[in-house]
Amino acid sequence: MAVTISAGRSSLVLTLGLVAGCALKGDVRKVELQVQALRGEAAKSDSVRAAERDSILAAVRAVQQALTTQQAYLVQLRGDLRTELLSVQQQLVSVQELTGQSQQRLSELRTRIDARARQPDPVVPTGGAPVGPSGNPAGPGPDQMYDVALQQYRRGSVSTARLGFREFLRVFPTHERAADALFYVGESFEKEAPDSAAPVYEQVVKTYANSPRAPSALYKLGLLAEQRGDKAAARTYYARVIAGYARSPEADLARQNQQRLRP
Repeated sequence: MAVTISAGRSSLVLTLGLVAGCALKGDVRKVELQVQALRGEAAKSDSVRAAERDSILAAVRAVQQALTTQQAYLVQLRGDLRTELLSVQQQLVSVQELTGQSQQRLSELRTRIDARARQPDPVVPTGGAPVGPSGNPAGPGPDQMYDVALQQYRRGSVSTARLGFREFLRVFPTHERAADALFYVGESFEKEAPDSAAPVYEQVVKTYANSPRAPSALYKLGLLAEQRGDKAAARTYYARVIAGYARSPEADLARQNQQRLRP
């Protein structure tokens, strides 16, 4: 009986050993599977991190390239601005020089006019040129006076130009450019004081009826009448242009305006 019990114990121990061995193999297999899973996840994480790293590096390179491009643009812009600044400075210098010359011419003209106003009226001989007490020409010649006044008019200094043209007319009333000078006096009033321009144009027509400025002055009177809303007076002036100066360029314009103003 003791032998039987001993044999039973041995069988039990063997059975337990086999069961324990099977259990250990299963655990080992589970551990291996878990290790493989962790390795797969680690590999996947490494792949994701590598992709993220590549994306970040690409973004950094794009930013660096953009900064490089922007820096090159700023360098070029600074160069362009410096060039433009130099150009503006040169233009300012030129304007200052022209302004200085213009002021000098104005000062000279005013000085001459003031000096002439303080002198007695010159004697006008047959030729029409003013002479001083010695018989020699006094002051600037007619061409010079007219040109100076015309330059001021073209520069927009209408008040100074008007003064110069009036002085020209006072000294050289019979000169061939007298009609032009008087017409420009009217022009100098036209924008500032149209009511003052109209009598000057009337004087041009009356005093220099044979001058090419006469039809121009009549046509201007028609335009001024239109601006006042006096269509009847405007048609009358245009009719005078057509009747008295039919071949002038102003006559063609007057005909067009008459048709437009027909009642």
